Amino acid sequence: MPKVTFLPMNLVCDVKKGESLLDIALQFNIPIQHACGGFCACTTCHVRVQAGEDHLSPMEEDEIDRVERATGSAKNSRLGCQAQVQGDVTVEVVNLDEF
Repeated sequence: MPKVTFLPMNLVCDVKKGESLLDIALQFNIPIQHACGGFCACTTCHVRVQAGEDHLSPMEEDEIDRVERATGSAKNSRLGCQAQVQGDVTVEVVNLDEF
């Protein structure tokens, strides 16, 4: 069972393969923003992958276009709604709701 570590809260979650980072975050009450409801129509679920990038689904064109417009976008940026977990990964949530 893959493990996802969410930073900065350092919460480790056991997850099922194929779940999106956004769905996992919501399931474990991680305060991640998601204005469009997970339809790749915004960038509020922006995360930066700190480890395990190769354990996420490949980026598709829609996600690439959105990530390029995200505030603070970096080479390791992904959208939580689009990145599906295939193995252990560590991500930093960029747009935290207050917790």
